[in-house]
Amino acid sequence: MTGATGSTASTGSTSSTEEAGAFPYKLVATDLDGTLLRSDDTVSERTREALAATTVAGAAHLVVTGRAVPWTRHILDELGYEGLAVCGQGAQLYDAGAHRLLTSVTLDRQVAGLALAKIEAEVGPLAVAASRDGIDGDVLIGPGYRVLGKLEAVPFTDVAELWAAPLTKMYIQHPELTDDELAAAARAAAGGLVSVVMAGEGIVEILPLGLSKATGLSLAARRLGVKAADTIAFGDMPNDIPMFTWSAHGVAMANAHEELKAVADEMTSSNDEDGIAVVLERLLG
Repeated sequence: MTGATGSTASTGSTSSTEEAGAFPYKLVATDLDGTLLRSDDTVSERTREALAATTVAGAAHLVVTGRAVPWTRHILDELGYEGLAVCGQGAQLYDAGAHRLLTSVTLDRQVAGLALAKIEAEVGPLAVAASRDGIDGDVLIGPGYRVLGKLEAVPFTDVAELWAAPLTKMYIQHPELTDDELAAAARAAAGGLVSVVMAGEGIVEILPLGLSKATGLSLAARRLGVKAADTIAFGDMPNDIPMFTWSAHGVAMANAHEELKAVADEMTSSNDEDGIAVVLERLLG
């Protein structure tokens, strides 16, 4: 799985060229968790083969994930993915083959602190975590914050540690509110200062104002010489809505959040049932 490289594969035969011309998109953008990855954090052989076939047909595959680079790169390495990847909800553009961070947008810490105070004034104390900028940036977790899965994180007890270095984003959790309720309350309290997204179970994030997956996707697409009209996107959570809005065609997984299903152009099978491959195989004919 080479990922987006900006080049198209050629087989040298007329029949293959004709088949390549039949695929309607030049870019296949996929979320990771709940979309490309199955519940066991693997990618099925069927999905790998479907993505490889789209590459032969002239399309590039681009991973677009909410995970920051430190929580993404080991997965891309295991997949053998060597192209560009949009990480951190659009904040980071990462060259997986070169293991190099190309661009990064950071969260203004003074603004983030003000936003956090406004949210807590409305809903009460929050459990907080944050992603530090950079290819090796730590994810800091405060008291009470629940990290799902086996992702590496560094606990902190002194709040000064939270603001000691540049951040790409913050994560918030509430002891009583659901993720959707917390995201809505955070937007109401601080939506003029920061962007707020619900990215998965227990994952409500505070981002630089205006930042979204569409930001990073459009930047990567420009580097690859691809337009929105040439892009099909796959996702499962509300943070994928801007990516769907930007792309020509948005496909929601069967396991997707209702907010994403509401704006999707198409529904497919779940991430555990090769939902990406089902659509790509149909488009490949």
